[in-house]
Amino acid sequence: MTKHLVNKALVLWKLEGAGAKLAAQRENHVYRVTCADGRQLALRFHRSGYRSDQELASELAWMRELDLQGLSVPRPIRSRNGNLHEIIDGHQTDLLTWLDGDPMGRAGETLQLPNSVEVLQNLGASMARLHRISDDWQVPDDFRRCSWNVEGLLGENPVWGRFWENPFLSGQQRKPILEARDRARMFLQGKGDQLDYGLIHADMVRENVLISGAEIRLIDFDDGGFGYRLFDVATTLLACRNEPNFADLQNALITGYRSVRQLDASVLPLFLVLRAFTYVGWVVARMDEPGAEARCLRFCDRAASMAEAFLADQQGTAA
Repeated sequence: MTKHLVNKALVLWKLEGAGAKLAAQRENHVYRVTCADGRQLALRFHRSGYRSDQELASELAWMRELDLQGLSVPRPIRSRNGNLHEIIDGHQTDLLTWLDGDPMGRAGETLQLPNSVEVLQNLGASMARLHRISDDWQVPDDFRRCSWNVEGLLGENPVWGRFWENPFLSGQQRKPILEARDRARMFLQGKGDQLDYGLIHADMVRENVLISGAEIRLIDFDDGGFGYRLFDVATTLLACRNEPNFADLQNALITGYRSVRQLDASVLPLFLVLRAFTYVGWVVARMDEPGAEARCLRFCDRAASMAEAFLADQQGTAA
């Protein structure tokens, strides 16, 4: 993003003269804005073509409601035109409050938290509050977000792509993935309507969970939409599978969640597999990024091994 574009955005939000420094450049370009009065804000330029204007407007309206109800999330700020987002030289742009805090961890690294069990329990409670607030909210008629339902996860055109067609999958890996996909789809088509379903964050990975003292803060709602609540649980836990205290972390997350609202975790293993599948599709469109091939191979290997374990467990249950 050019300095000229950033300055245009600052003018639209009546922040002429404020400083702006690039803070993140992945899915979106995010600038940390420092105002004359010391306030810190997040100026976001969204990845072209990822979300429609209506989808972005819906995301911001949802975040605003979560903030109003006391959840610690970025609060959207209206422009001088009264809009929650603007189109600047073809770029979807918005401004949010900046949330301080340390990321819970980094992808692919062991958690370095001295109180990881406590953090996971607090995160579970925050996750449940997000779901509860969303259920209580009167969703606007023009609300539009993606759906992490059976079709969005396992249909012909999943939200994050046709994972079974990832060119880095070997034939040996693709076979259990296809079989597990068929079985999971059959299960969700038959019993999915019995599972807790509604608005979910859909990307509570370590980088999107900030810790500030005892408070959990959630950022990055780009992939939020309608989905199974266990998908949120699985997203957080998938990154913890190799932690030496995984069982304790899983129990803590579920316990924290249940301190706020009910949760049936009986089919959580299925959603861990489904979450692993999504990354195999997601990475295909990002193969030009540094280290993408190694990351892709890890995703493929993890998804295949989890699919095999899922199928073995299904056979054992049937027997």
